[in-house]
Formats: sequence, C-alpha cells, structure tokens
Amino acid sequence: MRIGLLTEGGYPYVGGEPGLWCDRLVRGLGQHEFVVYALSRSERRKVRGPGSRSGFGFRSRLGAGADPGFGFGWRARRRFAECFGELAQVLCTGPEAGADRAGGSGTDGSGQLADRFGRSLYGLAELARDVARDTGGLIGPLRSETAVRALEKACRAPGALRAARAARVPDLLAVADHLERALRPLSLDWYGDEDLGAVDLCHATAGGSAALPGLLAKHFAGVPLLVTEYGVRLREHHLAGAAKPGAGGEPGLAVPARALLAAFQGRLAAEVYRQAAVITSGNAHARRWQERCGADRAKLRTVHPGLPSSRFGEVGEREGPGDPRTLVRVGRVEPSKDLISLLHAFAEVRKEEPGARLRIVGALADGPQAAAYLAHCRALAAHLFPDEADGAHAVGTNPVSFDEIGGPELPRRADAYAAGGVVVLSSVVEGFPISLIEAMFCGRATVSTDVGAVVEIIGGTGLVVPPRNPRALAQACVALLRDPGRRARLGAAARARALELFTVEQNLAAFDGIYLEIVSHCPVRGEALNEAGVPVPFARPAEAYVPGRWAGVRGPGIALKEALS
Repeated sequence: MRIGLLTEGGYPYVGGEPGLWCDRLVRGLGQHEFVVYALSRSERRKVRGPGSRSGFGFRSRLGAGADPGFGFGWRARRRFAECFGELAQVLCTGPEAGADRAGGSGTDGSGQLADRFGRSLYGLAELARDVARDTGGLIGPLRSETAVRALEKACRAPGALRAARAARVPDLLAVADHLERALRPLSLDWYGDEDLGAVDLCHATAGGSAALPGLLAKHFAGVPLLVTEYGVRLREHHLAGAAKPGAGGEPGLAVPARALLAAFQGRLAAEVYRQAAVITSGNAHARRWQERCGADRAKLRTVHPGLPSSRFGEVGEREGPGDPRTLVRVGRVEPSKDLISLLHAFAEVRKEEPGARLRIVGALADGPQAAAYLAHCRALAAHLFPDEADGAHAVGTNPVSFDEIGGPELPRRADAYAAGGVVVLSSVVEGFPISLIEAMFCGRATVSTDVGAVVEIIGGTGLVVPPRNPRALAQACVALLRDPGRRARLGAAARARALELFTVEQNLAAFDGIYLEIVSHCPVRGEALNEAGVPVPFARPAEAYVPGRWAGVRGPGIALKEALS
C-alpha cells in the first residue's frame, strides 16, 4: 500500500531516536511504498533518505504587517473573518485544556465546542485551498488586524475564560503569531489527487501540527489517519508552558496568552484523536496521557519502540561482566538525570563495599546549564571521594569516573554496559528510557528509579526504588553487588524480556498489522480508469497488497515532500 508518512523535520534530516525510528519503519516495511511529508523550518536541509525528492509547500513568507486583503476578494475576507472568529470563540470558551472527550455525542456543551472547532478549522483549510494558494496562504490573514480583533472580541465576550479576559494587545499579538505558525499546514498544496489524496493511509509520527495534514487529507479525500505519539504533544506543551523562561518554556508569554494557546493545543489534540482511526503510543504512561487528553480508549494501541538487538548481542551473550564491582550509568548529563542523588548513594555504597566503582558515561545535553551541571557533579565527586589508597585502587585515583562513548576505553555504546556488573538509572523525569532497554539487551541487572515507563520496561527483571532517595538506591546496589547469582538471574531474565518486547522486528510487525487493519476497514477510494476514462472493473484486486509470490510486490520506495513551518 502507499503510505503518507507525516514527520516534523526529524526525518530524514536529523538524527535522534524519532528519526531512527522513521528510518527503520521505511526500510523495514519494504513491501509498502512510503512518501515522506516533512514539516521543517528551513528551506535548506540535507536529505538523508534513499531515492528522495524534495519539494516545498511554502516558497515565500508574508510578514506580520502584510495586507490581509492582498489577493482576496470581499467574499474571501468575510469567510476568513467568520471562520477565524468562530475559532477564537471556541478557544475562549469551555475547558481550558480542551479535555472534552473526543468521542462526545455533540449534544452537550463540550461536544458542541468540538464540532465548532472542527468546522472553523476545516473552513480555514477550504478557504486556503480555494482562494489563498497564490497569495502566500493564510500567513498574512492569521497575523492581520482582523485576526487580532477577533481574538480580542472573543476574550471580551460573556462567558470567556477568566484568564483570557485579562489579555492585552501584546498577548493577542503573541497568540496570533503562534497560531499562524501552528496552522501553516492548512495552506499546503498536499491535498490533491496526486499527493496525500492518493495515498491509502496517512501515518502522523507526532500529534499537534504534524498531524494537521492527515486531518485535512481525511477531510478532503477520506484518507484514514494513524497517529503515533512516543511523546504526547499536549503534555509536552503543558510542561513547557509551566517551565521558567530560559528553561525550555515560552519566555515572555503572560498568563492570558498561555491560556489561549493551551486551549488551542487541547482542542487540536481532541480533534486529532477524534478523527484518527488508530492512535498508538510507545508505553502505557503515554497512553494514559492520551486518554486523559481526549483519546477514545477503543482506538488506543501500545506499540513499544524497537531497538536493534544485534549491536548488543555480543555483550548479552557473554557469560561474565567486565568488572562485577563496577556500577555503570549511561545517558545524557543533565539535571533531570539526578546524578547528585546517584553520587550521594554511591557514597553509601562505598561504606559497605569499599572496592566498588562508579562510571558515569554520557555526553552533555544541549544548553549552557548542562555544562554547569557536569562541573557541579565533578566537584561533588571530588569532595565525596578524595584521592585515597585502598586494597583495590592506588593513591591518586577516584572511584568515580566521567567518560564519553567514542574514546579508546569505550569505543562503542555496548562497551559502556560491558564495563560493569550493574546498570543504574537515577532519573527524576523519564519518558521511555532507551538506555534501560539497551542494558537489558546486554543482559545486565539494573537498579532504577520509579519514573515514567521504567516499571513497564523492567517488569520483574530489575530493582526499582523511589526517586530522590539515595539511601534506597544505595541499598539496592549493594544487594546486587553482593549477590552474583542474583545478578546473573536478573540479567538473563532482562535480556529475554527485551528480546521479546523491544526489538525492531516486533515494532515493524505491529505497525504492518495496524496498517492492514485500518485499510481493511476503509472502502476503496476512487476507480481505476482506462485510457478512454472508463472505469475498469476489478482493476484493484484485494490480493494486490498482500505480500507473496502471486502479488508482484514492489521493492522499498520512498519519496519526499517538504514544507516550511
């Protein structure tokens, strides 16, 4: 089948887990044809995909001061004012987080708001399709005085959100700017019969604006939509809005602006969940968030991310660890990993096991705070463990070392896990920790804090302790260091669990099954025509999409279209 893969610039341009997952999906399911539709912020990107072609839905931008009537007749201006005005009213009315159920019947207030949001959203998309393509799309109108006045009118209307009533002109301008960026996919030229309108299935690799093209393909052409969220976009928006300026949040946004944008993201998430045929998450933690944000439980599937187990096979099959007295921690260096608690816990471990060592392996996270945090950790390690001589180490050595992968001692990531007998994760915030699965592939016993999806990953194959509790972390580490038989049993069980649940093969098989399930419930769209334009009966037999020697399956294919967001 032909699948439109909707990405947000992560693939095929940049690395990281989202890009690697998309690449494995495209290359692993060669029986299908993928067309990648990438939303990005730059026209100049280096394409990193096989047989790619590049196109841009946006070739120009209109500034905030552009004339909203440029290229528009009075009918188009009136349509825009009506659609955007209704959108603004919906954002200023009802639950702030847009937590109404996506499967609402529409007879209550929340269901009516969801219907009104959908009507206004698709009305703007139809306006862009009909009259705005040659005039820069809706960039100018969405930043125009008409849009700002509509937002102001909605904020001042009776029944508006309490936070929205206090909005001032700078807040309204900021909201209009954010809405324009989020709604740019409405103006793309991807929804015709030769693009998304011609695919059998749209697969959005994220929620929010990345799923908007899939919504419109379903609205205009009836294409079914599959949404995959390894990180729930609405949750990320709420966390970013709650962060302090300079810490990853939205600096400079006042409470009214944050309330309006949170309402928009909530409404958009509810509409995406309502229109999607199937919604997948990477773990139960994310799935609970999706359900809380409006997803219908009947549509939800959990598909664990897949990792290539082969790169860790040699370590996992090795009988003994490199140093059974060494604790290893692998991952980025940043405050959320709580290395401070790990160092204090290791101080307790050294009192019970003087020969123990700790290796902290990982690169710095982005931002200047990470470097300062690493310096603080090094200083704390030097304070807690001054150079000393004991039965195992000479004078001038420290039992704590900070390493990076790629050096002479640890050339590969698997070598980091092979360096010790117990792998430790001390984070206070986690989503789906990949390092924990890698440790399980390597057959290592683990001690982890109970955050994110850790318990779901570990099952009963490792020890789990409360976060920010150095004493409990130290006791669990000492228990495993003193019991090599228990370490071996837990390591073997962890490797078996990882090979069963977290491989690339199981991930690909799950998505292949979901693709076939969705398409099997959707009617065939369009008819095959001959050269004279006459419909050809039975031109698309059912077995045409079933892999096998009778079905003339095409080889792996990928095409690429890009738009500026």
